[in-house]
Amino acid sequence: MASLDVESVRAFVAIADLQSFTRAAEALGATQGAISVKLRRLEERIGQRLIERTPRHVRLSAHGAVFLDRARDFLAAHDAALSALASATPRRFVLGIAAHVAGPELPALLAQLNAHDPGLRIEVRLENSRTLLDAFDRGELDACIIRREDDRRDGEVLSPEHFGWFASPNFEHRQGEPLRLAALSPSCGVRDIATRALDEAGIAWTEVFLGGGSSAVAAAVSAGLAVAIFSCRLAPPGAIEIGERLRLPRLPSSEIVLHSTLTDLKSRAALRTLAAAFREHRARSGSR
Repeated sequence: MASLDVESVRAFVAIADLQSFTRAAEALGATQGAISVKLRRLEERIGQRLIERTPRHVRLSAHGAVFLDRARDFLAAHDAALSALASATPRRFVLGIAAHVAGPELPALLAQLNAHDPGLRIEVRLENSRTLLDAFDRGELDACIIRREDDRRDGEVLSPEHFGWFASPNFEHRQGEPLRLAALSPSCGVRDIATRALDEAGIAWTEVFLGGGSSAVAAAVSAGLAVAIFSCRLAPPGAIEIGERLRLPRLPSSEIVLHSTLTDLKSRAALRTLAAAFREHRARSGSR
């Protein structure tokens, strides 16, 4: 009976989950070529094609679909056996995620991270990007996912971030009056983008709603009280982009970056899984 190579099975599961050889390689910290070789060896070992690959799509074959759950069980048993031998206390992983970056996919991302390494004790902190970056620099966070701040060029780029002016369809702006603006807090970098753009365009504005978190700002926008700047992907349901209608200035794009100080191999592997999953969710949401 053929025996299974753990890393080849792990490569197969990553390809199946992420539907991409490239993203699977990122998640496992390997090259795309190495991932392809591992999959080919696994298929040769069991004598069945597991993945169907075309120039546009990566999908499970019929045999791959049957094998996938068993492959997960195999990896879980392997990892559980190793974990049982480990005498170290659970590793603590403090992750900061910017409030304007975290989207509806956040629970799925954290669940995927936990499934990858159950021995990792995950603690999550939601704040604005500037606050999280300061905390990271002070050593209070192991990693953070934030909007790039100012001219700081370090960090791993996860995706671009595009902003827009959003308001309720029934929002009314009276000519000659300052634009009513809702924002997160005075220290929020996204707020700075909005106010700087308005000042440079010579448009008067006033803050009628400040602070309370992103959900509170979204509520103010949905109620028709004010305009707010949002990532185009995370605008409140029902809100519309009104920049062109009100002749508001174009907003500069930014980038979502990952900062990390993790050095041990297991934690780095977990972080690669998180980064790959984040890119995958962003790619899917961008295609809708």
